[in-house]
Amino acid sequence: MPPLSADQAREFLARHPAIDSIDLLISDLNGVMRGKRIPRDKLDKVCRDGINLPASVFALDINGHTIEATGLGLASGDGDRICRPLEGTLLPSPWLRNGRQGQVLMTMVEPDDSPFFADPRQVLSRQLQRLHERGLTPVAAVEMEFYLLDRERTPEGWIQPPRSPRNGERASQSQLYSIDELDEYAAFLEDVQRAAELQNLPLDTALKECAPGQFEITLGHCNDALRACDSAVLLKRLVKGVALNHGFEATFMAKPYGLEAGNGTHVHLSMLDASDRNVFAADNGDLLGSQTLHWAVAGLLELMPASMAIFAPNLNSFRRFQPGLYVPMAPTWGFDNRSVALRIPSGNNDARRIEHRVAGADVNPYLLLAVLLASIEHGIAEQLTPPAPVEGNAYEQFGPSLTNSWQQAIDLLEACEPLKSALGREFVHVFAANRRAEREQAMQTVSQLEYAWYLRHV
Repeated sequence: MPPLSADQAREFLARHPAIDSIDLLISDLNGVMRGKRIPRDKLDKVCRDGINLPASVFALDINGHTIEATGLGLASGDGDRICRPLEGTLLPSPWLRNGRQGQVLMTMVEPDDSPFFADPRQVLSRQLQRLHERGLTPVAAVEMEFYLLDRERTPEGWIQPPRSPRNGERASQSQLYSIDELDEYAAFLEDVQRAAELQNLPLDTALKECAPGQFEITLGHCNDALRACDSAVLLKRLVKGVALNHGFEATFMAKPYGLEAGNGTHVHLSMLDASDRNVFAADNGDLLGSQTLHWAVAGLLELMPASMAIFAPNLNSFRRFQPGLYVPMAPTWGFDNRSVALRIPSGNNDARRIEHRVAGADVNPYLLLAVLLASIEHGIAEQLTPPAPVEGNAYEQFGPSLTNSWQQAIDLLEACEPLKSALGREFVHVFAANRRAEREQAMQTVSQLEYAWYLRHV
Protein backbone atom coordinates (compact mmCIF):
# COMPACT_ATOMS: atom_id res chain seq x y z
CA MET A 1 0.00 0.00 0.00
CA PRO A 2 1.60 3.33 -1.03
CA PRO A 3 2.06 6.24 1.40
CA LEU A 4 -0.58 8.92 1.75
CA SER A 5 0.10 11.85 -0.57
CA ALA A 6 -0.21 15.50 0.38
CA ASP A 7 -2.87 15.97 -2.30
CA GLN A 8 -4.96 13.16 -0.80
CA ALA A 9 -4.59 14.69 2.66
CA ARG A 10 -5.65 18.15 1.45
CA GLU A 11 -8.67 16.65 -0.30
CA PHE A 12 -9.68 14.84 2.89
CA LEU A 13 -9.37 17.99 5.02
CA ALA A 14 -11.42 19.96 2.50
CA ARG A 15 -14.21 17.35 2.75
CA HIS A 16 -14.05 17.38 6.57
CA PRO A 17 -13.60 21.03 7.65
CA ALA A 18 -14.76 20.25 11.21
CA ILE A 19 -11.84 17.89 11.87
CA ASP A 20 -9.16 19.83 13.74
CA SER A 21 -6.69 17.09 14.69
CA ILE A 22 -5.45 13.75 13.41
CA ASP A 23 -4.30 10.65 15.32
CA LEU A 24 -1.27 8.99 13.70
CA LEU A 25 -1.59 5.31 14.60
CA ILE A 26 0.73 2.31 14.46
CA SER A 27 0.09 -1.17 15.86
CA ASP A 28 2.64 -2.54 18.35
CA LEU A 29 3.31 -6.25 18.93
CA ASN A 30 0.22 -6.57 21.14
CA GLY A 31 -2.00 -4.83 18.60
CA VAL A 32 -2.15 -1.77 20.88
CA MET A 33 -2.33 1.49 18.92
CA ARG A 34 0.58 3.83 19.59
CA GLY A 35 1.48 7.11 17.89
CA LYS A 36 0.98 10.87 18.04
CA ARG A 37 -1.78 13.45 17.66
CA ILE A 38 -1.26 16.44 15.39
CA PRO A 39 -3.31 19.52 14.45
CA ARG A 40 -4.74 19.40 10.94
CA ASP A 41 -2.32 21.97 9.56
CA LYS A 42 0.61 19.63 10.26
CA LEU A 43 -0.76 16.79 8.12
CA ASP A 44 0.82 18.11 4.94
CA LYS A 45 4.29 17.93 6.53
CA VAL A 46 3.63 14.40 7.83
CA CYS A 47 2.72 13.28 4.31
CA ARG A 48 5.93 14.80 2.99
CA ASP A 49 8.40 13.80 5.71
CA GLY A 50 6.67 11.18 7.87
CA ILE A 51 7.04 11.33 11.64
CA ASN A 52 9.73 9.98 13.91
CA LEU A 53 8.98 7.27 16.45
CA PRO A 54 11.57 5.17 18.28
CA ALA A 55 12.06 1.62 17.00
CA SER A 56 11.45 0.59 20.61
CA VAL A 57 7.71 1.12 20.04
CA PHE A 58 7.91 -2.56 19.03
CA ALA A 59 9.70 -3.42 22.27
CA LEU A 60 6.79 -2.26 24.44
CA ASP A 61 4.91 -4.76 26.59
CA ILE A 62 1.20 -4.49 27.32
CA ASN A 63 1.90 -1.88 30.02
CA GLY A 64 3.95 0.31 27.68
CA HIS A 65 7.31 -0.58 29.22
CA THR A 66 10.34 -1.02 26.94
CA ILE A 67 11.69 -4.56 27.08
CA GLU A 68 15.44 -4.13 26.77
CA ALA A 69 16.00 -7.83 25.98
CA THR A 70 14.52 -7.19 22.52
CA GLY A 71 17.60 -5.19 21.57
CA LEU A 72 15.46 -2.27 20.37
CA GLY A 73 15.90 -0.11 23.47
CA LEU A 74 18.96 1.56 24.94
CA ALA A 75 21.30 -1.16 23.66
CA SER A 76 20.75 0.23 20.16
CA GLY A 77 20.61 3.84 21.35
CA ASP A 78 16.79 3.85 21.28
CA GLY A 79 16.98 5.58 17.93
CA ASP A 80 14.14 6.85 15.77
CA ARG A 81 12.73 5.48 12.55
CA ILE A 82 10.41 7.13 10.04
CA CYS A 83 6.71 6.27 10.15
CA ARG A 84 4.75 7.02 6.97
CA PRO A 85 0.96 7.47 6.77
CA LEU A 86 -0.78 4.97 4.50
CA GLU A 87 -3.02 5.71 1.56
CA GLY A 88 -6.68 4.85 2.11
CA THR A 89 -6.48 4.96 5.91
CA LEU A 90 -7.01 8.70 6.53
CA LEU A 91 -10.55 8.66 7.91
CA PRO A 92 -12.86 10.40 10.39
CA SER A 93 -13.19 9.08 13.95
CA PRO A 94 -16.85 10.05 14.40
CA TRP A 95 -17.16 8.76 17.98
CA LEU A 96 -14.40 11.10 19.22
CA ARG A 97 -14.85 14.76 20.20
CA ASN A 98 -18.15 15.16 18.35
CA GLY A 99 -16.62 14.30 15.01
CA ARG A 100 -13.67 16.70 15.23
CA GLN A 101 -11.08 13.92 15.22
CA GLY A 102 -9.50 12.03 12.32
CA GLN A 103 -7.03 9.18 12.15
CA VAL A 104 -4.53 7.57 9.79
CA LEU A 105 -2.57 4.32 9.98
CA MET A 106 1.20 4.32 9.62
CA THR A 107 3.98 1.85 8.95
CA MET A 108 7.63 2.09 10.04
CA VAL A 109 10.53 2.12 7.59
CA GLU A 110 14.31 2.34 7.66
CA PRO A 111 16.12 5.54 6.55
CA ASP A 112 16.27 4.16 2.99
CA ASP A 113 12.48 3.53 3.08
CA SER A 114 12.92 -0.25 3.25
CA PRO A 115 10.55 -2.05 5.65
CA PHE A 116 11.42 -2.04 9.36
CA PHE A 117 11.67 -5.70 10.34
CA ALA A 118 9.79 -5.49 13.66
CA ASP A 119 6.67 -3.70 12.36
CA PRO A 120 3.90 -6.36 12.39
CA ARG A 121 2.38 -4.86 9.26
CA GLN A 122 5.70 -5.27 7.48
CA VAL A 123 5.97 -8.86 8.73
CA LEU A 124 2.64 -9.58 7.03
CA SER A 125 3.77 -7.75 3.90
CA ARG A 126 6.75 -10.09 3.72
CA GLN A 127 4.47 -13.15 3.68
CA LEU A 128 2.34 -11.62 0.95
CA GLN A 129 5.45 -11.11 -1.16
CA ARG A 130 6.39 -14.78 -0.73
CA LEU A 131 2.94 -15.83 -1.95
CA HIS A 132 2.92 -13.33 -4.80
CA GLU A 133 6.15 -14.91 -6.03
CA ARG A 134 4.11 -18.10 -6.37
CA GLY A 135 1.43 -16.21 -8.28
CA LEU A 136 -0.99 -16.40 -5.33
CA THR A 137 -3.11 -13.73 -3.65
CA PRO A 138 -4.90 -14.53 -0.38
CA VAL A 139 -8.49 -13.50 0.24
CA ALA A 140 -9.22 -12.97 3.94
CA ALA A 141 -12.20 -12.24 6.17
CA VAL A 142 -11.87 -11.66 9.90
CA GLU A 143 -14.48 -12.40 12.58
CA MET A 144 -13.98 -10.92 16.04
CA GLU A 145 -15.82 -11.58 19.28
CA PHE A 146 -16.03 -9.13 22.16
CA TYR A 147 -17.89 -8.49 25.41
CA LEU A 148 -19.80 -5.41 26.45
CA LEU A 149 -19.28 -4.73 30.15
CA ASP A 150 -20.97 -2.55 32.73
CA ARG A 151 -18.57 0.25 33.65
CA GLU A 152 -19.66 -0.29 37.26
CA ARG A 153 -17.89 -3.19 38.96
CA THR A 154 -19.42 -5.60 41.48
CA PRO A 155 -18.95 -4.84 45.20
CA GLU A 156 -16.01 -7.25 45.09
CA GLY A 157 -14.44 -5.33 42.21
CA TRP A 158 -15.22 -7.86 39.46
CA ILE A 159 -16.49 -7.08 35.97
CA GLN A 160 -20.14 -7.76 35.18
CA PRO A 161 -22.42 -7.82 32.12
CA PRO A 162 -24.19 -4.58 31.17
CA ARG A 163 -27.79 -3.63 31.87
CA SER A 164 -30.08 -3.70 28.87
CA PRO A 165 -30.64 -0.18 27.46
CA ARG A 166 -34.25 -1.23 26.84
CA ASN A 167 -35.39 -2.68 30.17
CA GLY A 168 -32.52 -2.06 32.60
CA GLU A 169 -32.11 -5.78 33.36
CA ARG A 170 -28.61 -7.15 33.61
CA ALA A 171 -27.71 -9.73 30.96
CA SER A 172 -27.55 -13.21 32.49
CA GLN A 173 -28.27 -15.69 29.68
CA SER A 174 -26.42 -16.98 26.64
CA GLN A 175 -29.11 -16.25 24.02
CA LEU A 176 -26.91 -17.32 21.11
CA TYR A 177 -28.07 -15.77 17.79
CA SER A 178 -30.85 -13.87 19.60
CA ILE A 179 -32.40 -11.12 17.48
CA ASP A 180 -34.11 -9.71 20.57
CA GLU A 181 -30.71 -9.19 22.19
CA LEU A 182 -29.53 -7.36 19.06
CA ASP A 183 -32.64 -5.17 19.30
CA GLU A 184 -31.86 -4.34 22.93
CA TYR A 185 -28.42 -3.04 21.93
CA ALA A 186 -29.57 -1.63 18.58
CA ALA A 187 -28.47 1.95 19.32
CA PHE A 188 -24.91 0.80 20.05
CA LEU A 189 -24.77 -1.50 17.01
CA GLU A 190 -26.23 1.18 14.73
CA ASP A 191 -23.55 3.64 15.83
CA VAL A 192 -20.90 1.00 15.19
CA GLN A 193 -22.30 0.48 11.71
CA ARG A 194 -22.48 4.21 10.94
CA ALA A 195 -18.92 4.77 12.12
CA ALA A 196 -17.73 1.76 10.13
CA GLU A 197 -19.36 3.13 6.98
CA LEU A 198 -17.57 6.46 7.47
CA GLN A 199 -14.30 4.54 7.83
CA ASN A 200 -14.95 2.31 4.80
CA LEU A 201 -14.81 -0.80 6.98
CA PRO A 202 -16.54 -3.74 5.26
CA LEU A 203 -18.92 -4.82 8.03
CA ASP A 204 -20.71 -7.99 7.00
CA THR A 205 -22.76 -9.31 9.93
CA ALA A 206 -23.28 -8.78 13.64
CA LEU A 207 -24.62 -11.50 15.91
CA LYS A 208 -25.25 -12.26 19.56
CA GLU A 209 -22.65 -14.72 20.79
CA CYS A 210 -22.98 -17.45 23.39
CA ALA A 211 -22.45 -15.57 26.68
CA PRO A 212 -24.14 -12.64 28.46
CA GLY A 213 -23.05 -9.40 26.81
CA GLN A 214 -20.99 -11.15 24.12
CA PHE A 215 -21.21 -10.22 20.42
CA GLU A 216 -19.43 -10.99 17.17
CA ILE A 217 -18.82 -8.73 14.19
CA THR A 218 -17.70 -10.14 10.86
CA LEU A 219 -15.79 -8.20 8.24
CA GLY A 220 -16.34 -9.00 4.57
CA HIS A 221 -13.87 -10.90 2.40
CA CYS A 222 -11.01 -8.81 1.00
CA ASN A 223 -8.35 -9.75 -1.56
CA ASP A 224 -5.87 -7.41 0.16
CA ALA A 225 -4.72 -9.10 3.38
CA LEU A 226 -3.08 -5.90 4.63
CA ARG A 227 -6.35 -4.05 4.17
CA ALA A 228 -8.23 -6.86 5.92
CA CYS A 229 -5.98 -6.49 8.97
CA ASP A 230 -6.15 -2.69 8.84
CA SER A 231 -9.93 -3.05 9.01
CA ALA A 232 -9.65 -5.43 11.97
CA VAL A 233 -7.44 -3.15 14.09
CA LEU A 234 -9.59 -0.12 13.22
CA LEU A 235 -12.79 -1.99 14.07
CA LYS A 236 -11.45 -2.85 17.53
CA ARG A 237 -10.69 0.81 18.19
CA LEU A 238 -14.07 1.85 16.84
CA VAL A 239 -16.04 -0.67 18.94
CA LYS A 240 -14.28 0.40 22.13
CA GLY A 241 -14.87 4.07 21.42
CA VAL A 242 -18.54 3.69 20.53
CA ALA A 243 -19.12 1.50 23.59
CA LEU A 244 -17.81 4.23 25.89
CA ASN A 245 -20.19 6.72 24.30
CA HIS A 246 -23.06 4.37 25.20
CA GLY A 247 -21.95 3.92 28.81
CA PHE A 248 -20.37 0.48 28.32
CA GLU A 249 -16.87 -0.86 28.09
CA ALA A 250 -15.95 -3.24 25.28
CA THR A 251 -13.20 -5.81 25.73
CA PHE A 252 -11.48 -8.13 23.29
CA MET A 253 -9.71 -9.86 26.19
CA ALA A 254 -9.52 -13.57 25.39
CA LYS A 255 -11.14 -14.79 28.62
CA PRO A 256 -12.78 -12.05 30.70
CA TYR A 257 -15.03 -14.52 32.59
CA GLY A 258 -13.64 -17.80 33.90
CA LEU A 259 -16.84 -19.81 33.39
CA GLU A 260 -18.10 -18.23 30.16
CA ALA A 261 -16.96 -18.53 26.56
CA GLY A 262 -13.84 -16.69 25.56
CA ASN A 263 -13.42 -14.19 22.75
CA GLY A 264 -11.95 -15.59 19.55
CA THR A 265 -10.74 -14.29 16.21
CA HIS A 266 -11.70 -16.55 13.31
CA VAL A 267 -10.13 -16.02 9.90
CA HIS A 268 -11.55 -17.25 6.59
CA LEU A 269 -8.87 -17.71 3.93
CA SER A 270 -8.93 -18.65 0.27
CA MET A 271 -6.29 -18.17 -2.39
CA LEU A 272 -6.47 -16.74 -5.92
CA ASP A 273 -4.11 -17.42 -8.80
CA ALA A 274 -3.09 -14.90 -11.48
CA SER A 275 -6.41 -15.53 -13.26
CA ASP A 276 -8.42 -14.81 -10.08
CA ARG A 277 -9.33 -18.48 -9.80
CA ASN A 278 -9.71 -19.87 -6.30
CA VAL A 279 -6.97 -22.51 -6.11
CA PHE A 280 -8.65 -24.14 -3.09
CA ALA A 281 -11.64 -25.08 -5.30
CA ALA A 282 -11.45 -28.40 -7.16
CA ASP A 283 -11.61 -28.13 -10.94
CA ASN A 284 -14.21 -30.90 -11.06
CA GLY A 285 -16.36 -29.33 -8.37
CA ASP A 286 -15.39 -31.96 -5.78
CA LEU A 287 -16.54 -30.72 -2.37
CA LEU A 288 -13.30 -32.06 -0.85
CA GLY A 289 -11.46 -29.20 -2.53
CA SER A 290 -8.23 -29.13 -4.52
CA GLN A 291 -4.83 -30.65 -3.87
CA THR A 292 -3.61 -27.14 -3.04
CA LEU A 293 -6.26 -26.86 -0.32
CA HIS A 294 -4.99 -30.09 1.25
CA TRP A 295 -1.38 -28.89 1.10
CA ALA A 296 -2.43 -25.63 2.79
CA VAL A 297 -4.34 -27.48 5.51
CA ALA A 298 -1.34 -29.72 6.16
CA GLY A 299 0.96 -26.72 6.50
CA LEU A 300 -1.37 -25.03 8.94
CA LEU A 301 -1.68 -28.22 11.02
CA GLU A 302 2.07 -28.89 11.08
CA LEU A 303 3.01 -25.40 12.25
CA MET A 304 0.01 -24.87 14.54
CA PRO A 305 1.78 -25.96 17.77
CA ALA A 306 4.68 -23.56 17.07
CA SER A 307 2.22 -20.76 16.24
CA MET A 308 0.53 -20.76 19.63
CA ALA A 309 2.68 -17.89 20.92
CA ILE A 310 1.09 -15.71 18.22
CA PHE A 311 -2.44 -17.11 18.61
CA ALA A 312 -2.30 -16.80 22.42
CA PRO A 313 0.07 -13.90 23.13
CA ASN A 314 -0.47 -13.29 26.84
CA LEU A 315 -1.28 -14.80 30.24
CA ASN A 316 -5.05 -14.50 29.88
CA SER A 317 -5.00 -15.96 26.36
CA PHE A 318 -4.40 -19.49 27.64
CA ARG A 319 -7.42 -19.42 29.98
CA ARG A 320 -9.59 -19.56 26.86
CA PHE A 321 -8.45 -23.10 26.02
CA GLN A 322 -10.90 -25.07 28.15
CA PRO A 323 -13.09 -28.08 27.25
CA GLY A 324 -16.70 -27.60 26.23
CA LEU A 325 -16.49 -24.02 25.00
CA TYR A 326 -15.87 -24.53 21.26
CA VAL A 327 -12.17 -23.73 21.47
CA PRO A 328 -9.87 -26.03 19.45
CA MET A 329 -7.21 -27.65 21.62
CA ALA A 330 -5.68 -29.99 19.04
CA PRO A 331 -4.53 -29.54 15.41
CA THR A 332 -7.55 -31.01 13.62
CA TRP A 333 -9.50 -30.28 10.47
CA GLY A 334 -12.79 -31.23 8.86
CA PHE A 335 -15.62 -30.27 6.54
CA ASP A 336 -18.40 -28.09 7.96
CA ASN A 337 -17.37 -29.13 11.46
CA ARG A 338 -17.18 -26.55 14.26
CA SER A 339 -15.37 -28.89 16.65
CA VAL A 340 -12.10 -28.71 14.69
CA ALA A 341 -9.30 -26.15 14.49
CA LEU A 342 -9.52 -25.79 10.69
CA ARG A 343 -13.05 -25.87 9.31
CA ILE A 344 -13.79 -26.10 5.60
CA PRO A 345 -17.19 -24.40 5.38
CA SER A 346 -19.90 -25.78 3.13
CA GLY A 347 -21.17 -23.77 0.20
CA ASN A 348 -20.36 -22.97 -3.39
CA ASN A 349 -17.26 -24.71 -4.75
CA ASP A 350 -15.88 -21.40 -6.05
CA ALA A 351 -15.90 -20.07 -2.47
CA ARG A 352 -13.96 -23.03 -0.98
CA ARG A 353 -11.94 -21.70 1.93
CA ILE A 354 -10.35 -22.50 5.28
CA GLU A 355 -11.73 -21.12 8.54
CA HIS A 356 -9.01 -20.90 11.19
CA ARG A 357 -10.62 -21.05 14.66
CA VAL A 358 -7.74 -21.11 17.16
CA ALA A 359 -6.68 -17.51 17.88
CA GLY A 360 -8.13 -15.31 20.60
CA ALA A 361 -9.58 -11.83 20.08
CA ASP A 362 -6.48 -10.45 21.82
CA VAL A 363 -4.30 -11.48 18.87
CA ASN A 364 -2.43 -8.96 16.72
CA PRO A 365 -4.29 -9.37 13.39
CA TYR A 366 -1.20 -8.65 11.27
CA LEU A 367 0.84 -11.32 13.04
CA LEU A 368 -2.06 -13.78 12.94
CA LEU A 369 -2.39 -13.45 9.16
CA ALA A 370 1.39 -13.54 8.74
CA VAL A 371 1.65 -16.86 10.57
CA LEU A 372 -1.33 -18.37 8.73
CA LEU A 373 0.03 -17.37 5.33
CA ALA A 374 3.54 -18.58 6.22
CA SER A 375 2.05 -21.93 7.25
CA ILE A 376 0.04 -22.21 4.04
CA GLU A 377 3.09 -21.34 1.95
CA HIS A 378 5.08 -23.99 3.86
CA GLY A 379 2.44 -26.63 3.14
CA ILE A 380 2.32 -25.76 -0.56
CA ALA A 381 6.11 -25.60 -0.93
CA GLU A 382 6.61 -28.96 0.77
CA GLN A 383 3.43 -30.51 -0.72
CA LEU A 384 2.47 -31.83 2.70
CA THR A 385 -0.31 -34.36 3.17
CA PRO A 386 -2.86 -33.78 5.94
CA PRO A 387 -4.39 -36.58 8.01
CA ALA A 388 -7.92 -37.69 7.26
CA PRO A 389 -10.54 -35.01 8.02
CA VAL A 390 -12.40 -35.45 11.29
CA GLU A 391 -15.99 -36.58 11.22
CA GLY A 392 -18.14 -36.07 14.30
CA ASN A 393 -17.08 -34.43 17.54
CA ALA A 394 -13.33 -33.80 17.46
CA TYR A 395 -13.30 -32.99 21.18
CA GLU A 396 -14.32 -36.58 21.93
CA GLN A 397 -11.76 -38.08 19.54
CA PHE A 398 -8.65 -36.01 20.25
CA GLY A 399 -7.24 -35.01 23.60
CA PRO A 400 -5.75 -31.54 24.09
CA SER A 401 -2.31 -31.39 22.49
CA LEU A 402 -1.81 -27.71 21.70
CA THR A 403 0.19 -26.27 24.56
CA ASN A 404 -1.58 -24.40 27.33
CA SER A 405 1.75 -23.13 28.64
CA TRP A 406 2.81 -19.59 27.77
CA GLN A 407 6.46 -20.51 28.36
CA GLN A 408 6.30 -23.58 26.14
CA ALA A 409 4.51 -21.66 23.39
CA ILE A 410 7.38 -19.16 23.21
CA ASP A 411 9.94 -21.98 23.22
CA LEU A 412 8.13 -23.77 20.36
CA LEU A 413 8.08 -20.61 18.25
CA GLU A 414 11.79 -19.98 18.82
CA ALA A 415 12.60 -23.56 17.81
CA CYS A 416 10.50 -23.56 14.61
CA GLU A 417 12.77 -23.14 11.60
CA PRO A 418 10.00 -22.65 8.99
CA LEU A 419 8.40 -19.82 11.00
CA LYS A 420 11.72 -18.18 11.85
CA SER A 421 12.65 -18.25 8.19
CA ALA A 422 9.28 -16.85 7.10
CA LEU A 423 8.77 -14.18 9.78
CA GLY A 424 12.44 -13.24 10.06
CA ARG A 425 14.83 -14.41 12.76
CA GLU A 426 15.30 -10.88 14.08
CA PHE A 427 11.55 -10.46 14.40
CA VAL A 428 11.09 -13.78 16.21
CA HIS A 429 13.85 -12.75 18.65
CA VAL A 430 12.10 -9.42 19.38
CA PHE A 431 8.69 -11.03 19.76
CA ALA A 432 9.90 -13.86 21.99
CA ALA A 433 11.97 -11.57 24.20
CA ASN A 434 8.98 -9.24 24.60
CA ARG A 435 6.59 -12.06 25.50
CA ARG A 436 9.06 -13.77 27.80
CA ALA A 437 9.67 -10.57 29.77
CA GLU A 438 5.94 -9.97 30.16
CA ARG A 439 5.50 -13.52 31.40
CA GLU A 440 8.23 -13.01 33.98
CA GLN A 441 6.46 -9.89 35.23
CA ALA A 442 3.14 -11.76 35.43
CA MET A 443 4.74 -14.53 37.50
CA GLN A 444 5.70 -11.95 40.12
CA THR A 445 2.05 -11.30 40.98
CA VAL A 446 0.28 -13.56 43.47
CA SER A 447 -3.47 -13.94 42.82
CA GLN A 448 -6.32 -13.84 45.32
CA LEU A 449 -7.05 -17.46 44.43
CA GLU A 450 -3.59 -18.49 45.63
CA TYR A 451 -4.11 -16.72 48.93
CA ALA A 452 -7.53 -18.36 49.34
CA TRP A 453 -6.23 -21.84 48.57
CA TYR A 454 -2.74 -21.91 49.99
CA LEU A 455 -2.10 -19.15 52.54
CA ARG A 456 -3.43 -21.07 55.57
CA HIS A 457 -3.51 -24.63 54.26
CA VAL A 458 0.02 -25.49 53.18
